[in-house]
Amino acid sequence: MADGGAAPPLPTQKTRGWEFTDLSGLDLDAYSPAPEADAEARSRADGVLNPPESSDHLVVQVDGTVFEGTSAEVEGDGRPHEPLVASLDTSLERFPHLREMLGALAPSDDPFVARNDGAWSGGALVYVPRGKRLEAPALITAVQDAEAAALAFRTLIVLEEGAEAEVWEQWLSTDSNPDSLFNTVTEIWVGPGANLRYVSAQGLSERGWVFGTQRAEVERDAHFDWVALGFGSSRGKVRMETRLAGAGSSARVTGAYAGNGTQHLDFDTTQEHAAPNTTSDLAFRGVLEESATAVWRGMIRVDPGAQQTDAFQESRNLLLSKQAHADAIPGLEIEANDVRCTHAAAVAQIDAEQLHYLRSHGLADEQAKRLIIEGFLEALVERLEEGPVRAAVSVALERRLGEILGERQVQPA
Repeated sequence: MADGGAAPPLPTQKTRGWEFTDLSGLDLDAYSPAPEADAEARSRADGVLNPPESSDHLVVQVDGTVFEGTSAEVEGDGRPHEPLVASLDTSLERFPHLREMLGALAPSDDPFVARNDGAWSGGALVYVPRGKRLEAPALITAVQDAEAAALAFRTLIVLEEGAEAEVWEQWLSTDSNPDSLFNTVTEIWVGPGANLRYVSAQGLSERGWVFGTQRAEVERDAHFDWVALGFGSSRGKVRMETRLAGAGSSARVTGAYAGNGTQHLDFDTTQEHAAPNTTSDLAFRGVLEESATAVWRGMIRVDPGAQQTDAFQESRNLLLSKQAHADAIPGLEIEANDVRCTHAAAVAQIDAEQLHYLRSHGLADEQAKRLIIEGFLEALVERLEEGPVRAAVSVALERRLGEILGERQVQPA
């Protein structure tokens, strides 16, 4: 754990990137550090995703206590020579060279990263050595149970050259639905020629705050596939940044959020092309009911010399009530002249003509409405390859849709 110092002040709505998210109601002093917890609390946290049934690669942290993790053998130079999934705290003691990577992608001049630096404990590490493959998905779960507690969580994922892995990470709250604060930092290193699929899902208490800083660096000829779901929390912001640092690297980012009540969901994404012949493809979709609001701000940044960049981003939002509101703000910063960069954004209500068509074919209003929403979300699911991730995302969206529509029971499609 890093030593805490004086953290920068919190952003205001005059701070660039924070115009749509008001932090004036956030009282940091109202939240105490996450206490020790019982393992039993994990069973009271309902997952957003149903991960593969069995995996030996597992880290679970409830409030301030880590309950599960694996270990690995150590080579003579103090580096793991087999894939490792374990507590980050413990791993930094065993493998000091990892400290050089911790904080390198998420510098502490950011107010939330700085507060995480000074407070995190436990955390999770996924490390796959050169040329190795993690045979089963790594499963990381952080759970909040205590009322009025702040959990600072930290994840470090490192794939060396030619490595392969799949990582599922979930941030959850128990059925106590605590008024809590969750501040997480995720740093992801995808080495040359490596291949990583990373799935992150947020199902925190709808009474709490979430602040996520997630940054990935993708090296030469590597590929990064990122899937993100955001269903919980009352307020906050999740920032997702992908930097294509090596020639021939590529990234695909697929995200979905769904809110109801008075939730405010905020996603800020960046696709930075720092090398030539790189590709990125990002798509987000959101569904909002009642008085929920959301903002997606996306930036494609092409650095000088990053010629033959191919980048795309889109955000589409479906409003299920007249009180719901969404802002979709795409952006481009291009400093190279041989690129192809495109973006699209849309915010709309359910189409009245589609509803009329379905009603005329015998469907009740609620059935017709649900069918339109399912079709809207299915277009996002189809971006994912056939397999466990696609199936889990489909079920998660189906279930969340049932929750925001007030259905008592939803059967997976």
